Amino acid sequence: MTPKCAIITNPGAPSRKGETLLLKNILKKYYRNIETIENPGTVEAGDILMVEDHFYIGISERTIKDGAHQVTCILEKYGIYSSIIELHKVLHLKTGLAYLDKNNLVASREFLQKKEFQKFNILSISEKESYAANCVFINGTVLIPEGFPESKSTIEEAGYQVYEIDVSEFQKLDGGISCLSLRF
Repeated sequence: MTPKCAIITNPGAPSRKGETLLLKNILKKYYRNIETIENPGTVEAGDILMVEDHFYIGISERTIKDGAHQVTCILEKYGIYSSIIELHKVLHLKTGLAYLDKNNLVASREFLQKKEFQKFNILSISEKESYAANCVFINGTVLIPEGFPESKSTIEEAGYQVYEIDVSEFQKLDGGISCLSLRF
């Protein structure tokens, strides 16, 4: 979801292909401009991170270069720009990265050293609590998974109110808080 258009992805995991079927009718209520990623390109929303007016698109096992290029072209059509980031150690871009606001980026694993993110104030999440990097900033509050005290403290020390959510059942399947949200 962007301020100017909605993009219906084309998931890379075969088990997720049916997720997009109902979205177009729902999105018509909110968006005039609805775009779609076409085969052979695949994109999963977990690989797209909006930071203010810029989008970062991760290349992963499920988001391939063709799909990322389609997203980039769609965004440019609406005057929105993006960067493509190669992923090596995580399932999705948002597995280890979340933008809060005011130039604050929650990051763990490979994102701590990526040059593309060094311009941000990085709130570093340790490897042992890396699951907590998949968090969401909504209306001044950061939603994080329950049970990660160091991460909670790091985010609170940066001045944020933190609300913990029990997502332990989703964690068993590598699902995170950003995976469970549709924000626009």
